Amino acid sequence: MEISGNVAVVTGGASGLGGACAEMLAAGGAKVAFFDLNAEAGEAKARELGGAFFKVDVSDEAAVIAGLDAAAEKLGAARILVNCAGIGPAARTVGRENVPAGIGLFSTVIRVNLIGTYNMITQFAARAAALDPVEGERGVIVNTASVAAFDGQIGQSAYAASKGGIVGMTLPIARDLAGLGIRVATIAPGIFRTPLLASLPEEVQDSLGKQVPFPSRLGDPSEFADLVRTVATNRYLNGEVIRLDGAIRMAPR
Repeated sequence: MEISGNVAVVTGGASGLGGACAEMLAAGGAKVAFFDLNAEAGEAKARELGGAFFKVDVSDEAAVIAGLDAAAEKLGAARILVNCAGIGPAARTVGRENVPAGIGLFSTVIRVNLIGTYNMITQFAARAAALDPVEGERGVIVNTASVAAFDGQIGQSAYAASKGGIVGMTLPIARDLAGLGIRVATIAPGIFRTPLLASLPEEVQDSLGKQVPFPSRLGDPSEFADLVRTVATNRYLNGEVIRLDGAIRMAPR
């Protein structure tokens, strides 16, 4: 899929991995639609990159439909979707004094990370399916999982389950959409310098980086965006989950 001249939707595009992807796509000549809940940051990023911001809760079907319709009206039909929106609160399955975690937090994380990703995929793909193919291709979807899908740490049961669900649905969705000329792939990042990690003390960041075999540092969001570019432009890359983690395998804590 050519980036230049196409419309791309980036969820969680206001900052972090999504922000880096939006920057890469805009630099490559795409018109970028930012889907995020942080209106202030999203609007600022959209102005900076010449895109358009839409306040969208990815877990809300009506909001996603409205956002995609508004983006198409303002920018044109989208052929690229990058799913970066997500949350990662931690909680042990059984907490202090043997109090069970309950299903509230677990349900919220699954709803945003997993159901939100699926929600975006289905609504985007239905619209892309109606477009004329370009060299047989109508669209490309890049999802964001995590190494937690494979190496979930203590307190990450909900997050790991949500990201494991994204990993698990990548191949069947790619197969579902193959006849429509829409490719699907997922990136599972390791420890990246996102706004959350950047807020930690420098010594903590350095300690986390040293856990990575090579290169022994935190990943840079631009490196994630580089891989998104590869997935978008390599027409033979489909149905795959790619770890981007410097060979780290997460310890229990």
